[in-house]
Amino acid sequence: MTGRPDLASALAAAARSMNHNVDLEETLHTIVTAARDSVPGFNHVGISTLHRNGRVETRAATGDLVHTLDRLQYGLGEGPCVDTLRNADVVVAPRIRHDQRWPRYVPGAVEAGLRSQLAVKLYLDDEGTIGGINFYSTLSDDVDEQAEPIADLFAAHAAIALGNARERATLNEALQSRKVIGEAIGILMERYDMNEDRAFAFLVRASSHGNVKLRDIAQELVDQRNAE
Repeated sequence: MTGRPDLASALAAAARSMNHNVDLEETLHTIVTAARDSVPGFNHVGISTLHRNGRVETRAATGDLVHTLDRLQYGLGEGPCVDTLRNADVVVAPRIRHDQRWPRYVPGAVEAGLRSQLAVKLYLDDEGTIGGINFYSTLSDDVDEQAEPIADLFAAHAAIALGNARERATLNEALQSRKVIGEAIGILMERYDMNEDRAFAFLVRASSHGNVKLRDIAQELVDQRNAE
């Protein structure tokens, strides 16, 4: 990184700030902002997350152009972003107007002002691909020679931060579910003079027979009690 000492410090600061956040949305916003400021030559950055059902969603973006180009790639099923969500770890696309790899995506992207693009996979060893960071440039046809290695290093930090944030979000959801189920058990115990085990078994049967998640059954009971 000779000649660009600011990039090293920006990357270190980005890693620290991401790991200090406790909210998933705040973490994602920090990632795209820090990525834009850390990787040379790109003025628009977005994060795509891959859901377990295969759906792709833009979760954070530095501007409307990111959403436009992301939607175009999702809809067409092609483009650097789509490639990294499949097999490629990194896709570099300088002078994208002349790129033949994505014949349907390129015309629309160029019309929107895109001149070059860089996409980097986000993955964790225990989860596989969790998404990608997409760098878009409307400023230059060329991709800085340092952009790819810096983006790759940055993506490693971002994937860890995103994984931690997702883990925290899952834990918070589990704790909230436990709280709601506990309240519902208390309601059943009071209303039907049940002990705790019978009340829980009642919820499980209602969930199974109605093909409804246990938490949703519990939440409905709690909502009904609160409305009384």
